[in-house]
Amino acid sequence: MHVPDGFINAPVSAATGVVAAVAVAVSLRGARRELAGAGPGGSAAAERTAPLAGLVAAFIFAVQMLNFPVAAGTSGHLLGGALAAILVGPYTGVLCVSVVLLMQGVLFADGGLTALGVNITDMAIVTTVVAYALFRGLVKVLPRRRRSITVASFVAALLSVPAAAVAFTAIYALGGTADVPIGKVFTAMVGVHLLIGIGEAAITALTVGAVIAVRPDLVYGARGLTQPLELRTSPLAGPADGTEAAEPAPAPAAATKAAAPAPARRSVRRVWLAGLAAALVCAGGISYYASADPDGLEKVAHDHGIDAKAEDHAAKDSPLADYSVKDITNPRLSGGLAGVIGVGATLAVGTGVFVVVRRRRSAATTERPDAGAERPSESV
Repeated sequence: MHVPDGFINAPVSAATGVVAAVAVAVSLRGARRELAGAGPGGSAAAERTAPLAGLVAAFIFAVQMLNFPVAAGTSGHLLGGALAAILVGPYTGVLCVSVVLLMQGVLFADGGLTALGVNITDMAIVTTVVAYALFRGLVKVLPRRRRSITVASFVAALLSVPAAAVAFTAIYALGGTADVPIGKVFTAMVGVHLLIGIGEAAITALTVGAVIAVRPDLVYGARGLTQPLELRTSPLAGPADGTEAAEPAPAPAAATKAAAPAPARRSVRRVWLAGLAAALVCAGGISYYASADPDGLEKVAHDHGIDAKAEDHAAKDSPLADYSVKDITNPRLSGGLAGVIGVGATLAVGTGVFVVVRRRRSAATTERPDAGAERPSESV
């Protein structure tokens, strides 16, 4: 659903750019709280989330290369807002998808540069907000089980995609450059993206389910699902001589707290490496077999004339344009290498953003001792 240059006029493109900038600024503040442990799960959970945020962006980039067929001559791909919000939090999720869109636009000429605000508003903000709101609502009414997280993920991801289609239609109604009946655009966009939403839901549910099966503590949306283990002591048996044991004196509260074992800190290294390997395999290998049919927006634009005033991408001469490496004639090698480069670049930029966000939050907390001490971020 990457909107190219020329679909939306300059004033509306500029307005969505302002909306996107404000949303990213708000998300930076919110992500500081998510990565620093505000909310359910506390700072311990955040220490395990922070190293994964950059990986989530890289994984979304990789899976977006896997276009899947949804109808005759039409394909779809993951948008990723639901997946990011559930794994690392809604604010951090907006940043993850925004980083992906930025890397795609600058390096791969995918999604117009003048339409970057449109794409962030539509694919990062709308999908994340809608998906996480639905997800939280479902989690509150479903049984408190891990399976409920997967079910809620499926439904939230499914509905987030047509929501993005509705948002695009609204933006096009305000600033579309071609004279196209909005009713037809709405019907076509929502119809095809309902089908794409099924694929989005399946990918999201499978990914969340896989992570929650091995490390539920790494899933932001599952924080607080399981209760911490409580250790209880039982009365001591009487002495062997049959005399009645004296009632033990109550232990001081401080001593009781000291006796409780601290929760073990589990490394995220294995999960991080597994996720990175999956991203590299998807982008570097499986992407070669992705559907070559136009995605939902491209198909609707071609069928209804939305692309009448489409413009060439400013980065069309990029050595990585169209997800291939310039001057490498073997398509399998060219596409695979471009995918691997994209995963590495997105991982580096995304990780850099979240490291800065995390450190700024830690510095702010250090300056305000009353905010509570934080433990250092766990390294991958």
